[in-house]
Amino acid sequence: MPTSTIKSRYLQGVRDGAPFLFVIGPFGLLFGVVATEAGLNVLEALAFSVMVIAGASQFTALQLLVEDAPTFVALASALAVNLRMAMYSASMTPYLGKLPLWKRAIAAYFLVDQTYAVSLMKFERDPEMTPAGRFAYFIGAVTPLCPLWYLFTAIGAILGNAVPDALALDFAVPITFLAIVAPMLRSLPHVAAAVVAIVLALVFAWLPYNLGLFVAAIAGMMTGAQVELMTQTKAAQAKAEAET
Repeated sequence: MPTSTIKSRYLQGVRDGAPFLFVIGPFGLLFGVVATEAGLNVLEALAFSVMVIAGASQFTALQLLVEDAPTFVALASALAVNLRMAMYSASMTPYLGKLPLWKRAIAAYFLVDQTYAVSLMKFERDPEMTPAGRFAYFIGAVTPLCPLWYLFTAIGAILGNAVPDALALDFAVPITFLAIVAPMLRSLPHVAAAVVAIVLALVFAWLPYNLGLFVAAIAGMMTGAQVELMTQTKAAQAKAEAET
């Protein structure tokens, strides 16, 4: 693929990922502040973001560890929050699966909610993109997001308690997930999974150590998979009947 085309794809990714800066900044600041309040120093908070690079699971694990929850509970809860990444990976495989191993490893590391959302929508709208073009676009979407996640985590950790409560940085968390999830609820399996997960998260909110979230996440994924299977089965039956 010509270098100019690769550059164009990359710049498209940068452009499409840039709007998430408005939530990545406050989200990273908030995590840095919370991490220092929990007893982590600046280097530890930054390492947390670099190694995990998943804000929701980072907050979950940190909260549970602060509450003196058993380590395995913190790990299991963080894993439950991040189980969606397995589904992200599966749905991106048709688009990035033919890349060399080192490129797939990079994409796997940077596959977060925001990069997944913008990349999947772009790949679905433009099925003629080559694997190299898709990778360039994906890295473009990463560029304004992940490095700044690290940067704002460090800034938040440095500032610590100096950030006033009046800034209400915690607004970034729900806004981020609303912006990501809402456009993706385009089919019955997606909606069913979301509804079941929401309902069960509320029903089991009384469970200690956020275990209700673990239950809700698993149930939501099972529901989505089952509804998807039923939908495909009905579609196959309808097609078979039409051909007879």
